[in-house]
Amino acid sequence: MPDGIRKRSLTIAGHRTSISLEDTFWSALKDIAQSRGHSVAALVAQIDEGRGEAGLSSAIRIFLLDHYRKRSK
Repeated sequence: MPDGIRKRSLTIAGHRTSISLEDTFWSALKDIAQSRGHSVAALVAQIDEGRGEAGLSSAIRIFLLDHYRKRSK
């Protein structure tokens, strides 16, 4: 069954932005933020700061992949 894509608006670095991610990615992002004692917006702001030229949604997916790869080692 395909995962639904959800668009959500967040305020990061003082401006509103919309991000489209699959439900699974939103859930993982929320779990990581919660485990670090951050809001989702704060975690996304950290990802945004280090993303370079990548799109924000792509940078979030890469961050999540890297996070779970490191945990599996």
